[in-house]
Amino acid sequence: MAQSSEKAKMLAGELYCSTDPELVEERRRAQHLLELYNATNADDTAIRAGLLRQLFGAAGDGVEIQPRFACDYGYNIRIGRNAFINYNCVFLDCAPIEIGDDLQMGPAVQLYTVFHPLDRRARLSGLESARPIRIGQAVWICGGAIVLPGVTIGDGSVVGAGSVVTRDLPAGILAVGNPARIIRTVA
Repeated sequence: MAQSSEKAKMLAGELYCSTDPELVEERRRAQHLLELYNATNADDTAIRAGLLRQLFGAAGDGVEIQPRFACDYGYNIRIGRNAFINYNCVFLDCAPIEIGDDLQMGPAVQLYTVFHPLDRRARLSGLESARPIRIGQAVWICGGAIVLPGVTIGDGSVVGAGSVVTRDLPAGILAVGNPARIIRTVA
């Protein structure tokens, strides 16, 4: 029976070794594209769009990402139309990150699909795993928020500045705090 590659394990949500040569090379490719993207000037909209299409699994029309942007692989990121992502955002995309149309994202937002074992021996062995993040249509994630692995945020929801989203949020709510808790519904 053939063994799964570390990349296949990563994409399946299993424990995998992130120092596998194939994964290291794919991260280097992403870093090269990010270096080019982050060096563009504000008037280079066509160049930026082309680089995002090379980097991401999918990028809709009207996606605007302010430099500096960082991610692990890029190909696990799918962003719909008319998304605005402010300065210094980090997407650790070891599992899929799916973002609907009309996203507004403040500066320094962090999306983490990856997590490490709690057991010290397993963690020190270099193993990790990842779970997808899904963000619906017309979501606003305010500055400095962190979204943890496996979280889904429903359509039209708002995540307050500095919040840490540890579990799924339904559509049409405002959530704030650490951990983020639902405060009220929003229109």
